[in-house]
Amino acid sequence: MALASDSNRPQAGGAHAGAAPAGAGFADWAQKIHPAAALVAIILLFMPALANSFWLFQIFSWSFILGMIGLSVMFLAGYGGMVSLMQMTVAGVAAYACAIFGVSASPAVNLGWPWWLAAPVALATGTAFGALAGALAVRTDGIYTIMITLAIAAAFFYFTNENYAIFNGHTGINAVAAPHFLGVDWHAAIPFYYLTLAIAAACYFAVLYLSKAPFGLALQGVRDNPRRMAALGFNVTAHRVAAYAFASFLASLGGVLLVWMNGEIAPSTAGVDAAIDILVIAVVGGVTRPIGPFVGALLYAILKAFAIDLLVAVGLNGARFRMLIGLGFLAIVLFSPDGFVGLWARFRAASGAAGKIPGGAGSRDG
Repeated sequence: MALASDSNRPQAGGAHAGAAPAGAGFADWAQKIHPAAALVAIILLFMPALANSFWLFQIFSWSFILGMIGLSVMFLAGYGGMVSLMQMTVAGVAAYACAIFGVSASPAVNLGWPWWLAAPVALATGTAFGALAGALAVRTDGIYTIMITLAIAAAFFYFTNENYAIFNGHTGINAVAAPHFLGVDWHAAIPFYYLTLAIAAACYFAVLYLSKAPFGLALQGVRDNPRRMAALGFNVTAHRVAAYAFASFLASLGGVLLVWMNGEIAPSTAGVDAAIDILVIAVVGGVTRPIGPFVGALLYAILKAFAIDLLVAVGLNGARFRMLIGLGFLAIVLFSPDGFVGLWARFRAASGAAGKIPGGAGSRDG
C-alpha cells in the first residue's frame, strides 16, 4: 500500500538504488541507535545484579506490564487517532480467561488446563473481544469513541462484579498458577523480570516495525484524512478494526502477565479507575511514541510504591496519591502534550542533537 503517488514517493533500496553492500543494513541500523538508548538497554539487561527482588518484581516487572497495556492505547491514539478507554478491560478479559482455563483455587469455573494451552486461549479471547468491541467503537468518532469504550469498561466491571458462577463476583479468582517449565519458577523475581522484559521489548519493536509497514502507514493516513484514504481505495473501517485487534493482542499479553504476577484477578483490576490510570500512563509518558507508555508506567509504579508513604511522612493523607497523579497529568497536558518523551526530544533539539526519536507517531521517521 502507498500513501503517496509514485512520483512523490522516495525510492528505497532494491533494484532502483542498486545492490547494497553486505552488512550495510545492519551498520545503518546500528548508527541510528542513540547512546542513551544503548545505555538503558544494558542497564535493563543487568538490572538483577543492581536491584533487589522488590524493585525487580513490584517496580520494573509491573512497569513492563502496564507499559504493554499503555502501548496498546498509544498505538490506537498515536497512529490511529482513536482514544480507547477499554484497553485495561481487554487485558482483564485475557486475565480472566487465563485464570478460568488455567489452574487456580477458584470455587467458580476452573478447567485446570496447562499454562501453554490456557495462555494462547486467553490471548485469543482478549484479542477477539477487543476486535469485536473495536468494530463497534470505530462507528463513532471523537468524544463518542471515548464514551463508548468507557461504557464497555464500566459494563465489564459490573458484569464480573455481580457474576459468581463464572467470575466469582467481587472476590475474583485467586491462587492462579504461574508457569513452571525448563525447571524454572517463572513467578520468581528474576525469571519473571526477564520474561516481562523480553515480551515488552518484543511489543515495542513490533509497534515500531508496524508503524513503518504498509499497514501502519495506511493507518496513519486514515488518522489524518479518512475521506482521502477511502477515495484512494482503502477500507477505512477494516484498517481501524485491524488496529483494535493488534492493540488488543498487546493488551492481552499484559493481562496474562498481570494475572501471573498477582496470582489473582478481580473486577477492580480492570475497573474504570484502572482504565483511566492506563490512559494517564500513556499520556504522561508520551502518546506519540512507543517508548512513552513504558516511561509513564515506570513513573506510575514508583509513585504508587512510594508516594503514599511520603505523603504520610509529611503529615498528609495517603489517599491523596490520586491527587498527585492528577496534578502530574494536568501539568503534562498543559506544558508538554507529548509527555516526558516530548520533553526529552525538545531537550535534544535544544542541545543541538540531530535527528528524532525513532517511531514517533506524528513524524515521517515513524
